[in-house]
Amino acid sequence: MNLPAASFLRLEKTGAVIVDVHVMPHAAQSRADGLHDGALRVRLKAVPVDGKANQALILWLADTLGVARSSVELVRGATSRRKQLRVTAQAAAAADWLSLVT
Repeated sequence: MNLPAASFLRLEKTGAVIVDVHVMPHAAQSRADGLHDGALRVRLKAVPVDGKANQALILWLADTLGVARSSVELVRGATSRRKQLRVTAQAAAAADWLSLVT
């Protein structure tokens, strides 16, 4: 796995990867925007209403990494700006991790 050394990525014993994210909803476009307090700052076009921003975040991360949407799940922070997402081990092995840091 080509996992870059980044403060917002953590490898689990199972091979899955936890991604720490700080979400900034209601942006002009969805994109990564550097780091915020050790987490990947992600600007999302979606509004934080009825879980729309959470779904948009999962979709954005899956598309950015080039993995299936079903391989990404929200594990912490459903109602917070600070979130943790898990990318399954099988998807993590094939993911384009460098696309998050470039």
